[in-house]
Amino acid sequence: MDETYDVIVLGTGLTECILSGIMSVGGKKVLHMDRNSYYGGESASITPLEEFFKRFGIQQPPASMGRGRDWNVDLIPKFLMANGQLVTMLVHTEVTRYMEFKVVDGSFVYKGGKIYKVPVTATEALASDLLGFLEKRRFKKFLEYVMQFDENNPKTLANVDPHKTTMSEVYKASDLCTNTIDVTGHALALHCTDDYLQQPCLDTINRIKLYSDSLSRFGKSPYLYPLYGLGELPQGFARLSAIYGGTYMLNKPIEEIVMEGNTVVGVKSEGEIVRCKQLICDPSYVPDRVKKVGQVIRAYCILSHPINNTDNVSSCQIIIPQKQVSRKSDIYVCMISSTHNVAADGKYIAIASTTVETNKPEEELQPALHLLEPIDQKFIFLSDLYEPIDLGKESQIFVSKSYDATTHFESTCQDIKDIYKRVTGMDFDFDEMKRKHKDICGDE
Repeated sequence: MDETYDVIVLGTGLTECILSGIMSVGGKKVLHMDRNSYYGGESASITPLEEFFKRFGIQQPPASMGRGRDWNVDLIPKFLMANGQLVTMLVHTEVTRYMEFKVVDGSFVYKGGKIYKVPVTATEALASDLLGFLEKRRFKKFLEYVMQFDENNPKTLANVDPHKTTMSEVYKASDLCTNTIDVTGHALALHCTDDYLQQPCLDTINRIKLYSDSLSRFGKSPYLYPLYGLGELPQGFARLSAIYGGTYMLNKPIEEIVMEGNTVVGVKSEGEIVRCKQLICDPSYVPDRVKKVGQVIRAYCILSHPINNTDNVSSCQIIIPQKQVSRKSDIYVCMISSTHNVAADGKYIAIASTTVETNKPEEELQPALHLLEPIDQKFIFLSDLYEPIDLGKESQIFVSKSYDATTHFESTCQDIKDIYKRVTGMDFDFDEMKRKHKDICGDE
């Protein structure tokens, strides 16, 4: 090929497909390639069930699990915050026209060996069994303060500097106990560790407000999930890229990333070199440009019942804060079912995940697995976490991060925005993307 692309994207994981779509909307000439014959990469949804079983060395699932084609099992299970960044991207680009979403039925948090519904409004705080009588009042007051907090209005700040006052200091001023801080930081603000406590409070306050705003949209929980699984998301953004002239090539072996000096100039596939100015890829395509920063363990569990003590909901998230089980990082559980067209009738898929901290990873998931019993079938999978070793400024190779253990997409969206800024030199602007899309597609 003699033509040169502005950007070549390698891998069809969700991060890469979103970036491909965004770059195409922005007017860049994009070529998207993947060694696999399917969309999704590490974040694919596997169907039929027989294919998922084969990945773990089992030829056939038991007949009790129904028709294989009724199943779609996510390799990287995550929910979408209803008011979060990914939903904003979906709405602004109208990718929502390609898929349907269903509200997740409940959000729960683990305390003292039991699970409780996450309270997020002042009224819920007063009614919750999660908090003691006096603590309910303090938490109610804290939530009221957070909801009216406006960094641009000094009257709402109560002498707090959003950019200097730490979240630990805000908690102390509110006189919240350790358990309430656990719930707030991990089940509402969705932090993975307690590192945030010594960081400026603005980010955490905005996270809590995002959770509350997302919850208020639908009432049951702040989370959404696409019918037929997360594999619909990368395909939706692939369609978006194609509308704007993006070219997709699946099942293309990548033989070499071609460099001139220290800068990328193309990709070699099947003996042919395709030239480019910039390259975006997932870590698997450039093992020499990434570093391992940890591991995630996931347990895929097939159940014949909803999770106990969740009011028999057909879908939910459970967060087990680190301190509740003497860990450094949280444990996550997400459950979906036939109501999302991802399992046979009467069956449920529950996936527990966490960042590995010991040399006995499966034992680290036991608090979560105990909540899921009895389990019909369980599969354990360990995956390495990678990050790029540099920002790609010299090489013009921009590498995404591996998907973490969280059960929401906020950290993934932050990675997308970070890569976008490094590629274009500009901050990602949701409204600008919406304008560009409307200019070309009109108000259909």
